Amino acid sequence: MGRDRSLAAARRILTGRFSGAQIQGVKYARFEDLPVWKTALNLAVNVYALTRNRCFAQSGDLRDQLRRAALSVSNNIAEGFERGSTAELLQFIYIARGSAGEVRSMLHVVERLPGTDDLKSEISNLKLLAENCGRQLRGWADSLQNSEIKGQRHLTAKSRRGYEARRHSEDFQRENLERLRRARPDIFGEPEEKE
Repeated sequence: MGRDRSLAAARRILTGRFSGAQIQGVKYARFEDLPVWKTALNLAVNVYALTRNRCFAQSGDLRDQLRRAALSVSNNIAEGFERGSTAELLQFIYIARGSAGEVRSMLHVVERLPGTDDLKSEISNLKLLAENCGRQLRGWADSLQNSEIKGQRHLTAKSRRGYEARRHSEDFQRENLERLRRARPDIFGEPEEKE
């Protein structure tokens, strides 16, 4: 019984559940590498392609607003990323998320307009893409709200050392968990496969 408790405690410590620490995912140096920015870029490109359809031939507010909203998603992700503070990044993430919602709303309008029956599939795919952007942005915002880092601009030598120490500790825990999984898969589960 005591051995089982020790092993359970070791599992909690090594997976970060004991201390509540979250193992950080991949770090990105450029907004162009962010998966959510790439999704938002695809959304904008596909909205522009949709609005070249003949049913958008007359210039008008709906076509222009749909294009601006779609472009706003990727632009706000980029601007927030480049600002250097977590608070500002969060603000721009929420603006981008709002723009993704605006795109979805306008696509619902377009879907109900006469002459758009042949675009139903394309519109449906764009609504899913916009929703996907919104979900990714929400997840990113949630993770940032729980972050101790206020942003690159706010890092001092002391906070940077603390952050690096935590990151090294998390890496150490992850590596040890993988060793334990390889050594004792019956207790710690199967080793994670590398991508």
